[in-house]
Amino acid sequence: MSVQVYILIQTEVGKASSVAKTVGAIPGVTLAEGVTGPYDVIMRAESPSMEELGRAVLSKVQSVPGITRTLTCPVTSY
Repeated sequence: MSVQVYILIQTEVGKASSVAKTVGAIPGVTLAEGVTGPYDVIMRAESPSMEELGRAVLSKVQSVPGITRTLTCPVTSY
């Protein structure tokens, strides 16, 4: 069973489009779109484990230029 997360991203003014394009190209990211509201980009990612997700995806997201803040929301199923 894989781990899935949504990451809500705030960006510098005018950077949402380039951030969405850059994070969308990261392996493991399944969706990256610009949105309106308190966040500028929403992305979804999945990985075999939380450890792998942190190492392979989240660390790369944190290094994308133009990102000012992120909020990671793990997907749960009931």
